[in-house]
Amino acid sequence: MKTPWLLGLLAGLATPMAMAQPNPALLGNKGAFIADVLRQMTLDEKIGQLRLISFGPSMPASKLAEEVAAGRVGGSFGVVSRPEQRPLQDAAMQRSRMKIPVFFAYDVVHGHRTTFPIGLGLASSWDLEAVRLSARVAAQEASADGIDFTFAPTVDIARDPRWGRTSEGFGEDPHLVSQMARAMVKGFQNDSAAKPDSLMASVKHFALYGAVEGGRDYNIVDMSPMRMYNDYLPPYRAAIDAGSGGVMLALNAVNGVPAAANTWLLQDLLRKDWGFKGVTLSDHGAIAELLRHGVARDEAEAAKLAIKAGVDMSMADESYIKELPGLLKSGQVQEGDIDNAVREVLGAKYDMGLFRDPFLRIGKAEDDPADLKADSRLNRAPARDVARKSMVLLENRNRTLPLRKTGTIALVGPLADSPVDILGAWSAQGVPALAVTLRQGMAAAIGDKARLLFARGANVTEDRSIVDYMNYPNGEAQEIVQDGRMPQEMIDEAVATAKQADVVVAAVGESRGMSHESSSRTRLDLPESQQALLKALKATGRPLVLVLMNGRPLTLGWEKANADAMLETWFAGTEGGNAIADVLFGDADPSGKLPISLPRSVGQIPTYYNFPRPGRPFTPGKPGNYTSQYFDEPQGALYPFGYGLSYTDFTLSNLVLSSRKVRKGRTLEASVTVKNSGDRAGDAVVQLYIQDVVASVVRPVKELKGFRKLKLQPGETQVVRFPIGETMLSFYNQQLKRVAEPGAFNVQVGLDSRDVLQESFELLP
Repeated sequence: MKTPWLLGLLAGLATPMAMAQPNPALLGNKGAFIADVLRQMTLDEKIGQLRLISFGPSMPASKLAEEVAAGRVGGSFGVVSRPEQRPLQDAAMQRSRMKIPVFFAYDVVHGHRTTFPIGLGLASSWDLEAVRLSARVAAQEASADGIDFTFAPTVDIARDPRWGRTSEGFGEDPHLVSQMARAMVKGFQNDSAAKPDSLMASVKHFALYGAVEGGRDYNIVDMSPMRMYNDYLPPYRAAIDAGSGGVMLALNAVNGVPAAANTWLLQDLLRKDWGFKGVTLSDHGAIAELLRHGVARDEAEAAKLAIKAGVDMSMADESYIKELPGLLKSGQVQEGDIDNAVREVLGAKYDMGLFRDPFLRIGKAEDDPADLKADSRLNRAPARDVARKSMVLLENRNRTLPLRKTGTIALVGPLADSPVDILGAWSAQGVPALAVTLRQGMAAAIGDKARLLFARGANVTEDRSIVDYMNYPNGEAQEIVQDGRMPQEMIDEAVATAKQADVVVAAVGESRGMSHESSSRTRLDLPESQQALLKALKATGRPLVLVLMNGRPLTLGWEKANADAMLETWFAGTEGGNAIADVLFGDADPSGKLPISLPRSVGQIPTYYNFPRPGRPFTPGKPGNYTSQYFDEPQGALYPFGYGLSYTDFTLSNLVLSSRKVRKGRTLEASVTVKNSGDRAGDAVVQLYIQDVVASVVRPVKELKGFRKLKLQPGETQVVRFPIGETMLSFYNQQLKRVAEPGAFNVQVGLDSRDVLQESFELLP
């Protein structure tokens, strides 16, 4: 029999202060391992794990190391080199009581050191393997820099291009964005976030961030549940189903409740309905911002709302570490609330492999790269290949493109030789000096076969207030550097240059900062400085090729009417200049398709192809009176979703359904014949749309449900087959139940969303 004093001694040995380290013997059982670690932690150590700290002037390396050693940091972001990370992990493993590793996070959105095209560009490829590859390369590069965790992919559905963060996501369509989300998660995590060359993905921004009212960043979102479930939530769910280990919350309110305090969003939907088992993170400062939203009276209430709603980690604010101890003491928060969050943070570290090897991605000092920014660390070949696939040919009158590598070519425009801008926003550790500009790419492509003349022609904008706004976040490192000459002087030089040439290529659009967080616009046309340049170039009579660089749809009415050719390149990344030159000169065929509609004007927004059917639809060719339309301009997008030309021609024919009737639970097949009727090889993207003819609620005019990208040689024909099952026909009804209702359906197949072949079938009970 044990005496009371012995029982007391044993109890003392079992206290957290006496037993303070993870048990390696339990590593094979995640649940038991995490429970054992959690049992040993003090309250302060638990709260410390919920803190995601930014490395920077307010938190220099020495101070951050002290915080880690004291057990007051769970993870850090912005520490992007192994020599910087190693002392911090040493502090965790050698100086902290619990020996819990920290993780290192970063915004690896469209590449790390090698920058790939921005999200809209990746989506324009309609090539899931290319998108997966971009994330795989990014993960390999970032993990080689000691990064464990990325705040990506961005899967916010965007239908108002005034929103600056349209550039980060994959466009307007739930199916396409969901496919991109899956591909990115698979590329980042590569089946396991514990692999040394993998990153844990954290899908963002949960939820509905792309639907901010008026396209104004951080604004409210007020949306019916049915639209939410059918249109805006599917991409987040797709990323989670693909295994995303993290979810980053949005900064906006969702139907009156900010995401960082939204129990329905984080508990009922995310964890209970969807079964998410990973870690949730606030966006930067979002918990403290609950005060400004007006749902918390002070920081203590903000912390209470967030922890009870299910926000596991607090990014870049002090709310949790300052307020949770007092909230627990007063009984407003229970230790179980804190334990739930800590369990997910520890679980994420377990899944990243950090408990088995805290230095899994940091490695040994002797293996650190001698030069972090060395060109040899880049993966240029895949970046160039993916960038080629991201470009959308909008116009090509009289076969102006591809250009010949002969004669004299004039290259003009403020973006023609801008290495910073071609990288796009959120370019991680991309180095502008290593980026290939369009001027460099064209010069390399033609060599000594032709003459390339260059003139800047204009600044991106002459609006000083816009320039100052774009440069403000960068301090002394000004991104937009103005040419000090008078605008007319630059235009005159460009015109003189153009008159010496056989063809003019004008690189115009936005600076990268114009399509970024907090960069919402009220206008979507080219800035006046560039419009004036294009009109002057047009007046020379030379063939005019526009190369667009931008992070959102622009209104291009004049440009469509006047350009001989127009190539949408978005922001194409490190190898952008070479890739654009490949397409311009025909060394690669343009195969991109628009993932988002291009409106005719701002007044037409929102312009998206899968709009709900109105009771008084506009019918082309008939009077518009008393129909759903704008009377002062043509209806529909200037360039529709799914649109994109090639240097060859494709024809679709013989759309056939395997049956005109199908019962629930069974499938039918739609087949269509695709022919390359042109004179060169090219890639076609065959798109399947379905229209629910009659339903219990208003349904979209059509919805993308499948696509195939295939390469065809001149004269080659292929039959493309799409299986159509009950899942494709289902939707969330007014009771938010997923249903496939019996009745008539139209099957549409096309090379874009506007021009389609159509056949019909009936779904039987």
